[in-house]
Amino acid sequence: MPVYRISKSKLEPLSKRKFDLEKDVQELTEQNLETLFGIKFVSGASNQEFHIPVQEQEFYIDTLAFDEEQKSFVIIEYKKDRSFSVIDQGFAYLSAIVNHKADLILELNERLEKNFKKADIDWDASRVIFISPEFTNYQKNAINFKNLPFYLYEVDYYSGDIIDYSPIKPYQTSASVTHFIKDPNIQKVAKEIKVYTVDDLIKPEWTETRELFEELDKGMRRTEIETRIKFTKFYIAYMSKHGRNYIEIVPRAKGLKIYFRFPFNYLRSSLHLGDCSKIGHWTNGDSFINILTNDQISEIIRLAKESFKYLHRDIYK
Repeated sequence: MPVYRISKSKLEPLSKRKFDLEKDVQELTEQNLETLFGIKFVSGASNQEFHIPVQEQEFYIDTLAFDEEQKSFVIIEYKKDRSFSVIDQGFAYLSAIVNHKADLILELNERLEKNFKKADIDWDASRVIFISPEFTNYQKNAINFKNLPFYLYEVDYYSGDIIDYSPIKPYQTSASVTHFIKDPNIQKVAKEIKVYTVDDLIKPEWTETRELFEELDKGMRRTEIETRIKFTKFYIAYMSKHGRNYIEIVPRAKGLKIYFRFPFNYLRSSLHLGDCSKIGHWTNGDSFINILTNDQISEIIRLAKESFKYLHRDIYK
């Protein structure tokens, strides 16, 4: 579908432009990683690409990034060659993560001046992002498996310095790729890297919790906030377009525990807000509420909007 500009109530199609070099896309993406994907730049074309020895050769990673909310690594690769295999290359990059954890920790700590240890990182949440002007149908179909931590984005550049990153959504994700690929290296990596879904967070017998979450999810999607949902090992997050989790949900056998980013005494609520700012917990929240029934959802939606505003007060002043 063409992209149009509105000019005096008329639609004018924008003409596509070509990036001169693959490196142009890479540098532009690296400078805007937090805006695009909500992740932190570690190394790449903008400083020096991270590389590790693999089978007596240097294995270079285009862009190495870090998800600070989830404490996980993200590899981004930029492609112009339409012949590459998403599965083979994707698992090669994940294998590099699995087998070179110490090198990655060192790179992260040196670049961002951090002091992470291996145990601090959620290794099974590692993922690979491929960015290309165009993917073949074969490449798009390659991500039609569940538990596959690969993401495809087609990038288009238009006149007027307009750029569009369009995610390629899987058509269906019913089977696991490990049922079809018996390569021992891929099997090894697949056991350590996992893509979580709602089914991993809500057990089959928690029927009331599932219904409660589905009603809350409907309400969250009806808000004016541009939101992405993310499933982690321990919680479900609603993430803004800026990559910040503004509410996080821990499903329980009975009900939902919902965390907000503002202090527990920041505002008043008809529900009881608890303080978790000085208590260890899985999420990033500073306050929380336990809910059991649908009639509490409208207040949760209101608080979610307040949590968004509080967390993004540096942006929306």
